[in-house]
Amino acid sequence: MKIAFLGPQASFTQLAAAQLFYDEEFLPQANILDCFTAVENGEVDKAVVPLENSIEGTVSMTLDYLYKTPNIKIEAEAVMPIAHHLMIHPENNIEDIERIYSHPQALAQSFHFLDTHYKNIARQDFSSTAAAAKFVSENPQNKIAAVANQFASNLYGLKIINHNIQDFEQNHTRFIIISKNHTKYNNNKLTILGEKSGLLITLPEDHAGGLHQVLSVFAWRKMNLSKIESRTLKTGLGNYFFYINVVGNWDDVLHNNSLEELKSINVEVDFLGNYKEFLLMS
Repeated sequence: MKIAFLGPQASFTQLAAAQLFYDEEFLPQANILDCFTAVENGEVDKAVVPLENSIEGTVSMTLDYLYKTPNIKIEAEAVMPIAHHLMIHPENNIEDIERIYSHPQALAQSFHFLDTHYKNIARQDFSSTAAAAKFVSENPQNKIAAVANQFASNLYGLKIINHNIQDFEQNHTRFIIISKNHTKYNNNKLTILGEKSGLLITLPEDHAGGLHQVLSVFAWRKMNLSKIESRTLKTGLGNYFFYINVVGNWDDVLHNNSLEELKSINVEVDFLGNYKEFLLMS
């Protein structure tokens, strides 16, 4: 199979994809849109993209493209701890470093550590943690460092000066496998955290009690919602769609009837699938 992932090489998404699939052809993509487009056009069989970070929140671009491509569904979720390390070129010394490069989120997630130990060293945003590590490896003449993962350190031959510099231990990213196959992914080598279903819901119009009416459809059926999040439709202020997670297995009769009830009140529903959530290693 061909598996697209949010690149570049040595990104956290590649690290996730490599644990989810074995001996497949991995194709890095420049951005999340390219991942969806590759699946949509049949250039790849599946793609792995980030959906949510425990510190930074939901990846809005992923939600937007799930909404815009209704034929693409979710096959699985995977949660991976995020570990950031400070690394330099092996020819350099940390005492000489003048600038630290990384993705803005990685710098933000390591802010307190860097501010405590390297307060006087400038920090500069880069397109990704992996790209920052690659830049450091290719420019030993520059006195620079990168914040990136272990995979990037190994790939680009960098020396890790400080391990696990993230400010919060509970820093996790949730990734999803997307495809047009509408199949369930399974992997008996990974720990299963649970099972859930994903839905995208659009109300017909903004009116008092509209969201309550939608939620009551799930409430009387005792369907446990673990997440509900609004996202702008980009058609004007106050216009949203909602991303909802329902915990557990999808009951073909009771749960499918909930979708029919929603449609009967003119609510648009895109069922993203019922899928398992797996635990990955950092």
